Amino acid sequence: MHAVEKISKTAEFLRERGFDKPEIGIILGTGLGVLADDIEIEQELVYSNIPNFPIATVEFHKGKLLFGTLGGKKVVAMQGRFHYYEGHTMEQVVFPVRVMKELGISKLIISNAGGCMNLDWKKGELMLIDDHINLQPDNPLRGHEASAFGPIFTDMSQPYDAEINGYLEEIAKSNNIVLNKGVYVSVTGPSLETRAEYRFLRMIGADVVGMSTVPEVIAANQMGLPVSAISVLTDFCDPDHLEPINIDDIIATAKAAEKDLVVLIKNLLEKI
Repeated sequence: MHAVEKISKTAEFLRERGFDKPEIGIILGTGLGVLADDIEIEQELVYSNIPNFPIATVEFHKGKLLFGTLGGKKVVAMQGRFHYYEGHTMEQVVFPVRVMKELGISKLIISNAGGCMNLDWKKGELMLIDDHINLQPDNPLRGHEASAFGPIFTDMSQPYDAEINGYLEEIAKSNNIVLNKGVYVSVTGPSLETRAEYRFLRMIGADVVGMSTVPEVIAANQMGLPVSAISVLTDFCDPDHLEPINIDDIIATAKAAEKDLVVLIKNLLEKI
């Protein structure tokens, strides 16, 4: 089955189950599922019950598609996302974004958990992604089927929407939320970085490192879908004082920071 046909069938399946005319798409990253509690949920489906959807294999990703109201807007939200490191193809990783666009969203908001390499910032703060570096070994626009969604030579000179980012900065300021602004680098994972790798990533201009987001942003840009993304800084990556990774600590930090993320996204939806 061609990719376009798969997306069309999946979108039709969701419409028949009440996922009707969402305005905004939201992707909730690692440990960032609490925002779902603020959505007035009308419909929800486990990914395994949605035709053509990949299955989330990471234990702390819930794997549910939600539909409801948040900040006065109809939203479709992914509670748990797909990563290239899980063994999915890039087409599978961005499949839900293409489905959400087919359902009718006009804007996409993404969150993720990332390792902070900028030593001026603190663990538990947020970073608004201004730009990114893609070090993943594949691209969702590769292959003959990708051209059905827009130009494969998609312009990436301004991948993150300046208007949405401007609103987020205003909201953060008026709510006394620390919202750093910087560059996200997406790597394959799932192993964490060595000290030398952190130095390298910092040297090439990245502030935060993670294993997601960039494929979805590329796919959104190809379809002309305005996108904005926020990283929760869940661990401090100082190569000179590097401590062994603790996944439970990362999840706990993400959950603690989520209250600020909820404020930002709810207020944003009221404005846009």
